[in-house]
Amino acid sequence: MYKRLSEKLSESLKATLPIVAIVLLLALILAPIRPDVLLAFLLGAVLLVVGMMLFSLGAEVAMEPMGEKLGTHMTKTRKLWLILLLGFGLGCLITMAEPDLQVLANQVNAIPTSAMIWAVAGGVGLFLAVALLRTLLGVSLRLLLIIFYAATFLLALFAPPQFLAVAFDAGGVTTGPMTVPFIMAFGVGVSAIRSDEHAADDSFGLISLCSIGPILAVLILCLIYKPDTVAYDSTWMDPVANTIEMGTLFGRALPHYLKEMAIALLPVTAVFGLFQLISLKLNRRTVIRIGIGLLQTYSGLVLFLTGVNVGFMPAGSYLGYVLAGLDCKWIIIPLGMVIGYFIVKAEPAVYVLMRQVESITNGAISGKALQTSLSVGVAVSIGLAMLRVLTGISVMYMLIPGYAVAIGLSFLVPRIFTAIAFDSGGVASGPMTATFLLPFAIGASVTVGGNVTSDAFGVVAMVAMTPLVTIQLLGITYVVKQKLAKGAAVPAQGTAAAAGSAACTVIEL
Repeated sequence: MYKRLSEKLSESLKATLPIVAIVLLLALILAPIRPDVLLAFLLGAVLLVVGMMLFSLGAEVAMEPMGEKLGTHMTKTRKLWLILLLGFGLGCLITMAEPDLQVLANQVNAIPTSAMIWAVAGGVGLFLAVALLRTLLGVSLRLLLIIFYAATFLLALFAPPQFLAVAFDAGGVTTGPMTVPFIMAFGVGVSAIRSDEHAADDSFGLISLCSIGPILAVLILCLIYKPDTVAYDSTWMDPVANTIEMGTLFGRALPHYLKEMAIALLPVTAVFGLFQLISLKLNRRTVIRIGIGLLQTYSGLVLFLTGVNVGFMPAGSYLGYVLAGLDCKWIIIPLGMVIGYFIVKAEPAVYVLMRQVESITNGAISGKALQTSLSVGVAVSIGLAMLRVLTGISVMYMLIPGYAVAIGLSFLVPRIFTAIAFDSGGVASGPMTATFLLPFAIGASVTVGGNVTSDAFGVVAMVAMTPLVTIQLLGITYVVKQKLAKGAAVPAQGTAAAAGSAACTVIEL
């Protein structure tokens, strides 16, 4: 246990320290930040490190086994209607429990919050059912992605332009730290019942389809309510005079996230408990282990969300605001790319994805290669997002070509790379993006006098898009290396055969 804890602590420190170093360097050299905001950022970083450590351990011990066991057990019933019904229900429950969904719902003041939450949850639930059906029947993920993204962009033609960025952000925001570990493990459990060669490949792809549901749901709501404006929450921090007030600031936020995470974990725990009583019948030791893992997940998410929302959000706003106000304001593009490269490493769900990929592919696709590809993708996306902030280019001019390239690449790589790539988009656009990179873009947009709702929003959508391309480019590299290895093996075998023949000749002589 101590060894696992130290490993997770090391992962958390490696993920967080580069971000802290970058922010400190910018604050001391280029972008003056109020001391109280910088202190809040540093305290938030401490909470983030501990929170990531506990969450990562808890997800491995509890969330993943729960999802996998439920998926396997449901599939063994052989009742398709039950599998789809439970998949829809679980998708709705988990999404409604996502902390970032509340933030998204509050952004749109022209649509009732309850309508937004129910519609987005229903979208995820419906597409989780579709994803499960695809996994069971072995339907091509590429075909479904082409159909659903074509429908999404077609629907976007009729939506108000100022609303499009928020709608596409919804797809990334709702696949967060609660949704990803459970749904990914759920897919592994469902695919385990299949014995064909593509079963492992089809265990991925659930997150990618679930990311489409919220976009369609928000676009449909937009057509119904026809909102004129999109509100956004202020991310500035009120001045803090001393350390006692700073402690009070974090202390006030802690009960909120204690309650929020309790509500978030309750549905999943209740469903698992019900299945345990009725049919799973796991031994006492396993149940206790899962219970401890749930407590670790809960504690980790509470600390993580408190740290990033109270400490990271104001720092992101100030950095964006100050850097965009410099004489060479274009500098926010390369600096944003550097921040984006490192910040994705601090997304809790990224480590869940890395473990799943290494496990399913038996190490053929390394977690490190996957993480590097994600980092490059997010760096590119933040660079493009900062370009949008400075120029006011519509997010659709980047999303449409980006998704077209991603779909095109899916014809060139093994299907598992396409599934992993489209899952990665939802995984990369988690709470770190919503609480640091989005405020960074908002702060910069305010400085340059742009339209915040159309120019700054869309960062989450961009972060969700670029990994689709970079992960599949990793797949092309993988295919090329395999071909080169096979090409090298043939002459080597011929040489070995010739040597063997010569040896026989010598022996005969």
